[in-house]
Amino acid sequence: MDTRSLFAHLRQFDTPTIANALEIAQGKRSTSGFTRQTYLCAFPKLPAIVGFARTATIRCSTPYDPAARRKNQIAYYEYVAQGDQPTIAVIQDIDSQPGLGAFWGEVNTHVHWGLGCVGTLTNGSMRDLDAMQPQFQCFAAALSPSHAWVQVVETGKPVEVLGLAVADGDIVHADRHGALTIARDVLEKLPAAIDLMARREKVILDAARKPGFGIAALREALAASDQIK
Repeated sequence: MDTRSLFAHLRQFDTPTIANALEIAQGKRSTSGFTRQTYLCAFPKLPAIVGFARTATIRCSTPYDPAARRKNQIAYYEYVAQGDQPTIAVIQDIDSQPGLGAFWGEVNTHVHWGLGCVGTLTNGSMRDLDAMQPQFQCFAAALSPSHAWVQVVETGKPVEVLGLAVADGDIVHADRHGALTIARDVLEKLPAAIDLMARREKVILDAARKPGFGIAALREALAASDQIK
């Protein structure tokens, strides 16, 4: 299965499912590689987003030179549009008060969608909820009515957003529950891991839904689930 087909397949599953499948594919649990803080979701009914990270830092509290801001803005857009797609913009607001001004709104969601970007993850803010590109998913820490002095500072450098460390080109899966990164060496293992997990869980869920379910039935279901390979 090629990468685009894999991404399309993984979009069918929520991020908690991917998190569990990663544990199976990697053979261990982990306390890193996923967001640690709750965020707002612009479009809860959209499916998960999957893509290659395009990273940047922004700030909103400091006045800028218009020419320098435009130069950095164009360089950032060129960066987003290059390389493998689809992409996800992972934006770290480095202000002392992240989210003072919104980078994401009507204009940027439409521009990014047109450049092959399917969504964003940011510790900053968003606005224009009713005017955003309706297929572009925004996960942000806050809302703000203003863009203040929003400006791109650096492009393509490692960032940390809501407890998740992300580097340029990392594979990101995200939905309303949170976001995580997927190591490339386990990407192709995930469909099989998801299938195995679903078969194991089905035994337990089927038992739990039957009349008369109790501890004895639970023990039996857990034992049967453990035997599924």
